[in-house]
Amino acid sequence: MHPVQEHQLRQTRRYFLGRTAAGMGAAALATLGGEPIAQAATTSDQVPDYLARLAPKAKRVIYLFMAGAPSQMDTLDYKPAMDEMFDKDLPESVIQGQRFTTMTSGQKRFPVAPSMYKFAQYGQHGAWVSELLPHTAKIVDEISILRSVHTEAINHDPAITFIQTGSQLPGRPSLGAWLSYGLGSLNANLPSFVVMTPTWSAKRDAQALFSRLWGSGFLPSKHQGVSLRAQGDPVLYLSDPPGVSREARRRMLDGLAELNGQQLSLVGDPEIETRTAQYEMAFRMQTSVPELVDFSDEPQHIMDMYGPDVQKPGTFAASCLLARRMAERDVRFVQIFHRGWDHHGSLPRDLPLQCRDVDQPSAALVNDLKQRGMLDDTLVVWGGEFGRTIYCQGRLTRTNYGRDHHPRCFSIWMAGGGARTGVVHGETDDFSYNIVSDPVHINDLNATILHCLGIDHEKLTFKFQGLDVRLTGVEPARVVSEVLR
Repeated sequence: MHPVQEHQLRQTRRYFLGRTAAGMGAAALATLGGEPIAQAATTSDQVPDYLARLAPKAKRVIYLFMAGAPSQMDTLDYKPAMDEMFDKDLPESVIQGQRFTTMTSGQKRFPVAPSMYKFAQYGQHGAWVSELLPHTAKIVDEISILRSVHTEAINHDPAITFIQTGSQLPGRPSLGAWLSYGLGSLNANLPSFVVMTPTWSAKRDAQALFSRLWGSGFLPSKHQGVSLRAQGDPVLYLSDPPGVSREARRRMLDGLAELNGQQLSLVGDPEIETRTAQYEMAFRMQTSVPELVDFSDEPQHIMDMYGPDVQKPGTFAASCLLARRMAERDVRFVQIFHRGWDHHGSLPRDLPLQCRDVDQPSAALVNDLKQRGMLDDTLVVWGGEFGRTIYCQGRLTRTNYGRDHHPRCFSIWMAGGGARTGVVHGETDDFSYNIVSDPVHINDLNATILHCLGIDHEKLTFKFQGLDVRLTGVEPARVVSEVLR
């Protein structure tokens, strides 16, 4: 290496942390052996300041992400007054000068499209839930529904990037990567952050998903999410190639580790340690992953809870059961991206299909965790990147309509891991268009998730390009204490 480059490397925070025994880099690497960073730090009286003041309620997170944005007024945000507004123009006093997407900005009218689905009240507090979500309706006493979440992004890619990474611009670490960086791993044989992208039933094309949505950004690369595939090897190159035995693979890795160690002693780049750790993790995963994805030990009544699709690899139901099995094995962060929720047209055709995909498995996941005594320390989150408009995109009839993107309000729910039970938080106007009480910005949502895991979102930072960057950005963000116990 050129002497100038070596000097610059040795001045970086990454190098310092990687070479300091009590530093974050060494502590995080140590967690690959199974010891969480909070425990390691406590035993050495070196508790990071972002963990010092908060008692965690959750150890792990399962994030059920509905990519494409579910229609809140057709699922969780009941607006009965809209029946009388059918096909009437949305008042300008409601729009308040909001910009529209190019998909509807050219419309001559913005006619109100009431939901065609019936709602009923459920649970001790009478939460309103659509007939499209009958299984979710049965768990309303276990969840907190947030009806006043909002964002600034109005198109899919910036919106999903924003809620996942805290920035509309690509390149930042994802929520799962931040948790892996800040808390480390709870197990030695599986990654701390796992992603699944199951199949979906809607007939329209779905928005693309990019691996940067579960990437590590400027954090060390070992914190990026590992994607499990539905077909073939769950992880690429997990199987040994023909003619290579496990013993031969072990000898090869030992030799490679020795070479990497020599290179590390020369240049001190902690990414070399990262690569060595990843090779070792992949070797252990050759045993742990096949056992993880084998459902043969699951009782029939558990399979029945998740619904008939659980038997089909790559479905949302199978992914939810896998998520529970990962939670049992202490995977820190599991995220399921379910695509196909972008209902610009033919919503009555496609939305029931999407809800049928996710409703029973989502409720089963909550119930399954609860019956195993795991819901208290597992936070489950369900939601998308923004909401949908009350006005119709395209032609409107009583039995067919579409909805455009709407960032001003949408609904998510949370269960377990510190979330209160049976709570409905926030309120929107009669049009489900503007928030009238208790707004929750997506940065507030992420701050709340971090809080449940014992992390102060203002103090979990990483120096990048001269800035102390954090998931929740530079604008004020607050923990939504009203939905926490």
